[in-house]
Amino acid sequence: MADVTTTDGSFPDIAGMRYEDAREELIAIVAKLEAGQAPLEDSMHLWRRGEALAAHCATWLDGAQAEIERATRPPAASAPAGELHADDEIFDEDDES
Repeated sequence: MADVTTTDGSFPDIAGMRYEDAREELIAIVAKLEAGQAPLEDSMHLWRRGEALAAHCATWLDGAQAEIERATRPPAASAPAGELHADDEIFDEDDES
């Protein structure tokens, strides 16, 4: 897989990656960096790409979490306006009568 870098140091190919593909490449980059065999310039390039991949994965995970929260959120109260419920704030005040 080519990792084309633009002049500003970004990796445009990452934007279209699936989460699983980005995660797999990130794992491979971490292994290469941990091995410590790459020259400094290559290591810095790998580091920058790894950071971009990690951010991409975080965006995917944040989006998935938001979607799950929307899907599992209880429906908005369908009670008519003006109807009081025991958990309404008005009942939280101490009655000193």
